Amino acid sequence: MKKIERGQQFLRQHLNLFQCPVCHEAYHAVIENSLSCPNGHQLDLSKKGTLYFLQRQVQSEYDAAMLASRRRILQAGLFDGFLDVVREKLPKAGVGLDVGCGEGTPLHKLEADLKTAIGFDISKAGVNLATQQDTAAFFCVADLAHLPFNAATFDVILNIFSPSNYREFARIMRPDAQVIKVIPNTDYLSELRQALFAGDRRAVYSNEKVLAHFKESYRQVTAQRVRYQFTIPPENFADLVLMTPLHWQATPEQLQQLLAQPFPQITVDVTVLIGAQSVLD
Repeated sequence: MKKIERGQQFLRQHLNLFQCPVCHEAYHAVIENSLSCPNGHQLDLSKKGTLYFLQRQVQSEYDAAMLASRRRILQAGLFDGFLDVVREKLPKAGVGLDVGCGEGTPLHKLEADLKTAIGFDISKAGVNLATQQDTAAFFCVADLAHLPFNAATFDVILNIFSPSNYREFARIMRPDAQVIKVIPNTDYLSELRQALFAGDRRAVYSNEKVLAHFKESYRQVTAQRVRYQFTIPPENFADLVLMTPLHWQATPEQLQQLLAQPFPQITVDVTVLIGAQSVLD
């Protein structure tokens, strides 16, 4: 089956999830390769079986090369340790949304534990990469500020190292739904930070503001720290360096020196947060 046909099939089965980005009415029909709303606005599926909901062009900082590096290192298993924890916390047979899905590997690794999986990102390059996997998930390009989904439609929202919009989350979550947010801790990729920025304030990261905002947004919050050492395949060391925004802050000389002296392991140190009962309800 072609990707556009698979996308068409998904939309027919899950039309109730989507709303028009122009008038915010629920879509009511799939006409050939297009969604149609009651006010006559149509949105076409791409050949890759994705939807583009943005009302204006957006240039993402995450380019295709960076996203490809991220895919290779994630497929090598960098995130697997904490994704196993996330998997344990997913609702059985739930409808899940991956916010800021990037190139799609985390959702691809989790989708078998969801009844329905949707990923979106503001990066078209990321979404295009996500569709290259053998996946049952549906991907789209959308803006976190104006989510193209109907109210009370998702059982779980995944928010892995990506920005949040808790007001929009509250709108699209079912009453008993959860947000599972993964945030980096101080030691996350600490070897990389020290190699690039030793003695500089950039060598230290704090998640205090992000954590405080999450706790202020939900009446029920649980947190689990996950920390492990990941052995870096030698062929993926450059991918590790290039997959993170840290390399944007480094000089070409710093990057060259680091790539010439690779280290064998990297620390993954995150907190898996679960939030329920939004204070915005």
